[in-house]
Amino acid sequence: MEQAVQEMGDASKNAEIAFFGGSFTAVEQSYMLELLKAAQPFLPYFQGIRISTRPDAIDPKILSILKFYGVTSIELGAQSMDEQVLLANKRGHTAQQVRESAALIRSGGFSLGLQMMTGLYQASPESDCRTAQQFAEMKPDTVRIYPTVVMKGTMLETYCRSGIYRPYSMEESIRLSGRLLLFFYQKHIKVIRLGLHYSDSLEANAVFGNYHPAFKELCENEIFLEQITQKLETGSYSENIEVYVQSRSVSKCAGQHKKNINKLNRMGYHVKIKTDDTLDVYEVKIKQV
Repeated sequence: MEQAVQEMGDASKNAEIAFFGGSFTAVEQSYMLELLKAAQPFLPYFQGIRISTRPDAIDPKILSILKFYGVTSIELGAQSMDEQVLLANKRGHTAQQVRESAALIRSGGFSLGLQMMTGLYQASPESDCRTAQQFAEMKPDTVRIYPTVVMKGTMLETYCRSGIYRPYSMEESIRLSGRLLLFFYQKHIKVIRLGLHYSDSLEANAVFGNYHPAFKELCENEIFLEQITQKLETGSYSENIEVYVQSRSVSKCAGQHKKNINKLNRMGYHVKIKTDDTLDVYEVKIKQV
């Protein structure tokens, strides 16, 4: 750990010590304290400590302990705000517990993160959008969006194979996640992760679902394509058009392997992408040539 801190240099000042991969406050308290104490010698080199946990594993006493040991950011694995979806997927907590824990975290002065999982059993794009809306009402600082990926040996695999559950297709998931990403951006809520992290286990054991190593990029491509096609449908544009975006957004607008450009070509448009840095990150302007 000391060597890693030295190698990071000044960059560590913009980083956090993170305890992820489980429900940090739901483990034995003696073990939780052991981990927090182990982090203390390194705390001066970092912004703070970030943890993730369950919505039903937060209370004022726990928050007091976390504050004492330098925890600054808490993420809740809410996954959905639809009570039926939470029950069907045996999440073990309610939407109301998410709201109550989020309020406690914010009132305690912590940074609040919320994690949602799209496409769970008995979910729909509409219920996932309602979850996003309710997340925004809780005013989190950050959000993570994880499309459901069905793993071998799980309840969801059994449901898939029996035909009672159909995960979203990749196209459906990209379309929905792109809309959610744009929604949170417009609400000034930072999406710090979109799609699952790569792991050998994930690659080897995923049987259904929406894993792609460049999932966020595909979603951003979709944001631009949807906005362009909406403008073309509502305007009176003929064959030759110029599409203006921020300079940092050119490749996202064009799409992976120029997928967006090719689709627009098939629709009968000859497109040139131009830059206008007065535009917002996901903003699009179209000009007839």
